[in-house]
Amino acid sequence: MTDDATKSADDPGRPKTDPIRPTDEAARTLARGLLRSARSGALASLGRDGHPASSLVSLATDVDGTPLILVSALSAHTGNLIADRRASLLIANTGKGDPLAHARITLKLAARRVSRETPEGERVRRRFLARQPKAALYADFGDFSFFSLEVLGASLNGGFGRAYELAASDILSNAAAAEALADIEAGAVAHMNEDHADALHLYATGLLGARKGNWRATGLDPDGLDLALGDAVLRLPFPAPVDGPGPLRKILADMAAQARAAAQAPDSPR
Repeated sequence: MTDDATKSADDPGRPKTDPIRPTDEAARTLARGLLRSARSGALASLGRDGHPASSLVSLATDVDGTPLILVSALSAHTGNLIADRRASLLIANTGKGDPLAHARITLKLAARRVSRETPEGERVRRRFLARQPKAALYADFGDFSFFSLEVLGASLNGGFGRAYELAASDILSNAAAAEALADIEAGAVAHMNEDHADALHLYATGLLGARKGNWRATGLDPDGLDLALGDAVLRLPFPAPVDGPGPLRKILADMAAQARAAAQAPDSPR
């Protein structure tokens, strides 16, 4: 047996290099940021003829980061997902220059329709509409359903020469921490919007460099806070995961103090 398989095609004398990099924390952070900040993606399902079919869908995430979609019974992909749970989802950053120079992630998924008349269904509806408020116009129509897309793995490309294969655990929040925050999340988000609008503004402008405006919290989870201003969305990652009300309050207060100090610095543009 020869070692031709280990040689480069353009230079037979040079060994091939594995294009997949070892997964590190930078890759996990990039993957989580892409998923948590996305408002849409390309969903590929399997058609009845066995051929992959891709369509654009609006996105939100559950507390642990599981992607959520709202789909009509009239859409082909809804029937496809009911007939065969297997699907994939492409989320891509856009920007100037070569599109392939920007980060993107393809998630391997198993779809599951969520029953509305359950605590999970109520949470999924709330989180989806917080991210996609215009969907309130049709979210409760009888022919629309929420689906939870279980993450089985992912391929991450952070740009040229930065390819990774990720497990679900690399992308999703810690399950125990997510469960600990699930019951308090809605109240905490409402409290931040009602009583701490100044802190939300500081997070957006002082820590994330965003424009001034009435930024609102749309969701939180063990790894960060989601903010929105109209159609613009931001992801504020926490410096460390949180797993309950006490750690959450402390990290939000610490980050507000950090943003306030940055805003009051002599060379601050704000």
